[in-house]
Amino acid sequence: MEILPDRKDVDDLTEWFTVFTNTSEEESEALRLNFEIKREHTKRVVEEITYIGNAFGLSQMELNMAEIIALLHDIGRFEQYRNYGTFSDHRSENHAELSLKIMKERNILHPLAPDVRELIYCSVRYHNRPSLPVTETARCLFWSKLLRDADKLDIWRVVTDYYHRSNGERNVALELELPDTPGISSAVFETLMKGEIVNMRDVRNLNDIKLLQAGWIYDINFEPSISRVRERRYIDLLKEVLPETDEVRMIFDNITSFMGNHN
Repeated sequence: MEILPDRKDVDDLTEWFTVFTNTSEEESEALRLNFEIKREHTKRVVEEITYIGNAFGLSQMELNMAEIIALLHDIGRFEQYRNYGTFSDHRSENHAELSLKIMKERNILHPLAPDVRELIYCSVRYHNRPSLPVTETARCLFWSKLLRDADKLDIWRVVTDYYHRSNGERNVALELELPDTPGISSAVFETLMKGEIVNMRDVRNLNDIKLLQAGWIYDINFEPSISRVRERRYIDLLKEVLPETDEVRMIFDNITSFMGNHN
């Protein structure tokens, strides 16, 4: 039987996270801004995963586990931006693998039981994959799905707020340094029409990344997550910042039909 984390484990790792992600006035404004964006993202992913977990009636120790997974899932982002000045995995390195490297090198999970450490590593490793491996254990897949849902819920909030910003200021890190060119890629269109997740290698411009983000709906795993997507109108908000073309309309018709089957 797993010996799940207690509240002290959560508090200790939260303190470590605060120190690890700290910045100084000597560092660039861009770095401080983007570190703050990721710190706030992490905080909200913790809130989202706790909400989903509560909806499932998880125990307090299971909620502790969920909170730790959410807290640590993106620690690689901070090293990624510090070392490369980008959040683009394709222009740097896979941030999930970087998160694992940091956790293991710094041995921050040493107080936890070995099987629990492995579940945390597993969940973080898979949180940004296009899909989950079917060969993994049911426990690994459960925690991975929980994290993937919580992560997407907040990324949708971040990007829809950004796309609808009123000041017009651009953040190339959030745009993954993609060009703001017309049209959409045929591979992105074809993938979404099949109800599948877009692979980053097919993304060519900002329209493509917005469509990739809309297509995440096909990878939402739990009903409480779908309910939040509806309440917050994330899909509508993404559609509003895309060109009004037949291809875009067909993609969103597909998504609307998919969501209608999950009432």
